[in-house]
Amino acid sequence: MNAIDKTNKSFEDIKHIDENGVEFWYARELQSVLDYKEWRKFEGTIKRAINACENSKVNVLDHFVGTDKMVKIGSGAARMQNDYKLTRYACYLIAQNGDSRKKVIALAQTYFAVQTRKQEITEKEYSMLTEDEKRFYQRNLTRKGNYSLNQTAKKAGVKNFDKFHNAGYKGLYNGETSDDIAKRKGLRYREDILDNMGSEELAANLFRITQTESRLKRDKINTEKNACDTHNKIGKIVRNAIKEAGRNYARRFANTKEKFKTIRKRK
Repeated sequence: MNAIDKTNKSFEDIKHIDENGVEFWYARELQSVLDYKEWRKFEGTIKRAINACENSKVNVLDHFVGTDKMVKIGSGAARMQNDYKLTRYACYLIAQNGDSRKKVIALAQTYFAVQTRKQEITEKEYSMLTEDEKRFYQRNLTRKGNYSLNQTAKKAGVKNFDKFHNAGYKGLYNGETSDDIAKRKGLRYREDILDNMGSEELAANLFRITQTESRLKRDKINTEKNACDTHNKIGKIVRNAIKEAGRNYARRFANTKEKFKTIRKRK
């Protein structure tokens, strides 16, 4: 079992289901999986995640619920210990605000980001969607994600957006620019490469987009060069995560058999 599968299993192993069938995680158990030795430091991460939740205009109490429980401390004695019941979204925010030097934090960001995105579907479970439906869903998210990323990049000092976006593509596609990708896919001039990706490839790009925006904000990037370097670095991190997951990256994501616009006309 590789590191990603092992970590994903750990997150599933500590998941709880309440009497209403709603999933949740205990912060104390998540602390252990995320390799935090001290509750004090981990609680600081939780508080940053709560602030991020508030800043997103999301009701904190829907995702972070304080809870106290008695724990044994030896010789039959017990004491009250504070904890939190967390939703998957809360876990995602905690991972986003965690110690980025820890490899398990990067894996947690991937796991909870993907799972949280999937849970946004209310009419059907993501796994039940057809490949075409998944492509529409992921394409819509990447479109929204790129718009948000552009706004953040502009505030970070980016003026040459072609350069900025190509920095990310080069990181994810091992040196390829958007034009290189379009040429490899056999696309016409100015045909959107994102319209010609399968759901897996779109999901990888969505993760690149969201993580870059998060890093630009968190690190308070304020120059175009640093913004481009950050985008490139995040692209490489996503590429390496895919490689570690066992994906044959030499295939460079298989070209889709049907263009996105063709599918749209069928709908």
